[in-house]
Amino acid sequence: MTLFYRKIFVLFFTFGAVLGGQGQEKSAPLGGAAYQEKYQHRIRRTPIPIKIDGELSDEAWQTATASKNFAPHWPQDNVPLKRDTEVKMAFDDRFLYVGVVCRDSNQHIIQTLKRDASFWDSDAFGLILDPINERTNGFFFGVNAANAQWEGLLTFFSDELNGSWDNKWYSQTKIYDTFWTIEMAIPFKTLRYDPSKTQWGINFERNDLKNNQYSTWTFVPVNFNGYDLGYTGALVWEDTPPTVKGNVSLVPYITGGVSHDHIEGKLTKGSFNGGLDAKIAINSSLNLDVTLNPDFSQIEVDRQVTNLTRFSIFFPERRTFFLENDDLFSSYGAPPFRPFFSRAVGLDRNAQPIRIIGGVRLSGNLDKNWRVGLMTMQTASKDSLTPAQNFTAFSFNRKVLKRSLIKGYALNRQGFMTEAMRKANPMNEYGRNQGLEFSYSNVKGDLSAWAGYHLSQKSTIKKNSDVKQAGFGYFGRNLNFFVDYIGIGTNYYADMGFLNRVDNFTFRLDQFGKIQSDTTIRLGYKQIYSEAEYTIRPKKGKISSHSLGTENFLLLYPNGELGEYSTAFGYNVLFQNTSSFSLRYDHNRVNVLFPFVFTDSDYALPANNYTYSQYSATYGSDYRKKFYYTVSFRTGGFYNGVLQQYALEMNYRAQPWGNFSMSFEQNDITLPRPYGNDRLLLVSPRVEINFSTQLFWTTFLQFNTQNNNFNVNSRVQWRYKPMSDFFLVYTDNYYTDPLFRNKNRAVVFKFNYWLTL
Repeated sequence: MTLFYRKIFVLFFTFGAVLGGQGQEKSAPLGGAAYQEKYQHRIRRTPIPIKIDGELSDEAWQTATASKNFAPHWPQDNVPLKRDTEVKMAFDDRFLYVGVVCRDSNQHIIQTLKRDASFWDSDAFGLILDPINERTNGFFFGVNAANAQWEGLLTFFSDELNGSWDNKWYSQTKIYDTFWTIEMAIPFKTLRYDPSKTQWGINFERNDLKNNQYSTWTFVPVNFNGYDLGYTGALVWEDTPPTVKGNVSLVPYITGGVSHDHIEGKLTKGSFNGGLDAKIAINSSLNLDVTLNPDFSQIEVDRQVTNLTRFSIFFPERRTFFLENDDLFSSYGAPPFRPFFSRAVGLDRNAQPIRIIGGVRLSGNLDKNWRVGLMTMQTASKDSLTPAQNFTAFSFNRKVLKRSLIKGYALNRQGFMTEAMRKANPMNEYGRNQGLEFSYSNVKGDLSAWAGYHLSQKSTIKKNSDVKQAGFGYFGRNLNFFVDYIGIGTNYYADMGFLNRVDNFTFRLDQFGKIQSDTTIRLGYKQIYSEAEYTIRPKKGKISSHSLGTENFLLLYPNGELGEYSTAFGYNVLFQNTSSFSLRYDHNRVNVLFPFVFTDSDYALPANNYTYSQYSATYGSDYRKKFYYTVSFRTGGFYNGVLQQYALEMNYRAQPWGNFSMSFEQNDITLPRPYGNDRLLLVSPRVEINFSTQLFWTTFLQFNTQNNNFNVNSRVQWRYKPMSDFFLVYTDNYYTDPLFRNKNRAVVFKFNYWLTL
């Protein structure tokens, strides 16, 4: 090992070791079975259906068991709560009922009336349900004080709560002088459960924004999410839950509109279409989803960003069909590669739609230890370069030990190509991937380790087509750190996934360094990434927490040559009034093998070693106020030049009916002659008007000089019945240079209806 690599190795681990010696951490109690003995909520049947009006006056509530004395969770879990919460539950043959009393004043923070938006930034209540009670996956149902609903899916091995899942349920709230109330009715047909089980996992979460306190029924340590399935209590059924029969939902739709494409020189044309989605419960915990000719025109366009890297950017999936149980397919790998990424299905590399003829997805639990997913989608041909294709994915999760998983997958993309297409591009005929991973977690949930091996197959590839990964981490109350290794072969392909850095976009230059043409070169690499952070949470004073952290990144080319090395140090402070401030220092050393560009210059920056440093600062104001903002500044080197970045995001809330925001980012890149200078602007105003909890109008603009695009998107959504919507969408795209020259525009509508059989 050379002296340089020894220094890097020492730097990676010294900081974690130093922080690890800062005294013993307070031991958090274990979750799991111990919690379900301590925390139990009993539920009994009601002979009379409960009226969902928010009043809690029904007879069932007078005799129901109450759970209260919530525990503080965030930003501090060791300070008394200023307001308590009380929860009762009941059920009949159709619904699981929840009644809640939140002690409070009659003044509330409500960010929006819009469904599935800003749940954590409003006064709200959430229900965490784990019907299988194996702490692997579950449901979240939330409602704010104005009755705006929010629901999502929970998975144990994901830090994220998937809020894109939608289903039918009912709620109502009512505000009094010293408290507010909630009534929920969740259809058993919405849930996946085993009716023979009389003990479910459960927890409750309360947002008290005025006091900046988040609380949970069971004690969840501050270093874990409040909805962590490892810390659920027990929902004990005095009678067995009802058996659901005929659990089938059909969602037919019709859509139509007019569009005009100036880029392709096409005349204005009209369109009319229709399709069907279906949800069929195979059993209590296994679900079949079917889609025929799906349409996603109502989905918001991607929010544009400025890309200051040499590689592609990962944009999240927004299409609803792909989101339920999506962790079964999408959780493999880790940045910068995902072997499965659903945006590869039905979207080209420019995020333009490719028609999906239909698809089927089977997903859910086989038993307490096994989860499976099987999906197949068929797309139509788009042009002579994009044939009709089939995308098939299979995945399994096998629970082992207490909170660990073995999981594997097999993927196949098959193109239906003509002989001429096959001869012109044999690599495009098919792409296949397989992988196996092991994810370990101790019962407490603060110690993790993972490892994986992945393979890809192409018709002409014989070697260097695998990926190896391994890592471990500790996520304690004060100290957090993890280290992750990924090695990607040059010939590893992910036709159904997202793969970064392997494809290097480069240029051929003349003898004077002027750009002649461009090309793409593939090159694998090995990388090690680590983070370490130490957090202090004072019990008193204006500061909720402050933390010191470091990030380190090392990339090596296949021959062992240094590709990139970066290290960063940061300080973050969160105040009791929810404002925040952070400072960061980055030092970068990059060995670039191929010429590249960041400006409109005719000259590409040469392949070379670049060393530069940057400094940044960010301040966020109190987001509980009607007007709040975030401002940031970054300055320093940028390869062989200089970068100045200014960003500002302002928000005004006309509670509860309106939200008005403006996002502005400017990046000034100054490079030595002849490589040019550039000013990259990204301006994004947004207006959201909520006429009620069923009718919303959202309009946003995106002016992006880097992409030479000015986008206008305006959408009206009317939820005329639960899970049934009418959408009217206007979208328009212009060039920013020449300014406001139109590219294309369209007006479309979509009408769907949710029918439960």
